[in-house]
Amino acid sequence: MLEKTDLLDAIAPTNRGLLADDPEQKADILKKVARLEASNPTSNPLSAIDLLNGNWQLLYTTSTELLGIDRFPLLALGNIYQWVQIEQMRIYNLAEIRSVLGGLVSVTATFEPVSEKRVNVCFDRAIFGLQSTLGYQSPSQFIEAMQQTDKFNFFKGIDFTVSSNREPGWLEVTYLDQTMRIGRGNQGSVFVLRKA
Repeated sequence: MLEKTDLLDAIAPTNRGLLADDPEQKADILKKVARLEASNPTSNPLSAIDLLNGNWQLLYTTSTELLGIDRFPLLALGNIYQWVQIEQMRIYNLAEIRSVLGGLVSVTATFEPVSEKRVNVCFDRAIFGLQSTLGYQSPSQFIEAMQQTDKFNFFKGIDFTVSSNREPGWLEVTYLDQTMRIGRGNQGSVFVLRKA
């Protein structure tokens, strides 16, 4: 599909959006995102469980929260993953941090469908630490470890409950096929992901 190839070519040199500093470049990428969204082959993405479930790797985002991790001294943003589990109504976000010791930031959330494309998202747990002390090997292995424990030992990492008083955000799946997903969030952010 030409629209998909055009978008992938446009975002390839941006390092997930970190290097997309030129307003014209950003506008061009967003036009290509909109073109691909217009040809979405999955009209009801939340019912396409086989397509939506699983591990997704972030290719591009406009989210300043995610890209901001890279702005800390001595830290560089590594791969970012989102694991979706429709049956459990859970999302696991993992950001690998490249540093001298290698870090990991993970945030989990529950979600509730509110339309065929949109879910309300309520974050409930956050984990920060070194990959080595957390025993991190891969997204799937770490998510399994998270599911088996309510809280990691303090000596492994910082593991805390996110306040349920926060207003939930939302995420809308605007494009979904076998290998790619595009989403838009309540803060105006765009996310382009590929099946990992």
